Amino acid sequence: MFIDIAHASEVAAQTSEAIVDGGVLADLGINGTLFVFQLINFALVSVILWFLILKPLTKKMSERQKMIDDSIDNAKKIETNLGMSERKYQEKIDLAKVEANKIMEKSQQEAVQAGEAVDSARKNIKSERDESIAEIKEQAANLIVSATEKILSGKLDSAKDKKIIEEAISSLEK
Repeated sequence: MFIDIAHASEVAAQTSEAIVDGGVLADLGINGTLFVFQLINFALVSVILWFLILKPLTKKMSERQKMIDDSIDNAKKIETNLGMSERKYQEKIDLAKVEANKIMEKSQQEAVQAGEAVDSARKNIKSERDESIAEIKEQAANLIVSATEKILSGKLDSAKDKKIIEEAISSLEK
């Protein structure tokens, strides 16, 4: 144990001499004062880069990210509104189609009714015409019969014949 303590004190003495001569950094080939200045220089460059470049850059990037997010939100709103508008448009078109079909059906029913009314009017006109023709035929037959009776009841001379024809014509005009 005594040897170990002696050996440890000898190593400690060598180490302290090395530190006094230039230390551990000198053994590694590093100049301590130069290292400190380089460390200060690195810190200054880092601070300058942070405040002049990185901080404004991160601010711009966050602003752009916010702008992109807002644009995406607006695009989603527009897409939603467009979808709702398309649905409303389709509903109105469907409603218009239904109304157009109702109007077409009503028009067809009215056309059928009008056709039936025209047919009915034609039938009425034909029946009235047939009745009128039958009535005229009946009156003509009656006139012929009465004219024949008058002719046969009187003598057949030309003066009486003319007079009977004129009476028959005048009675037709009344």
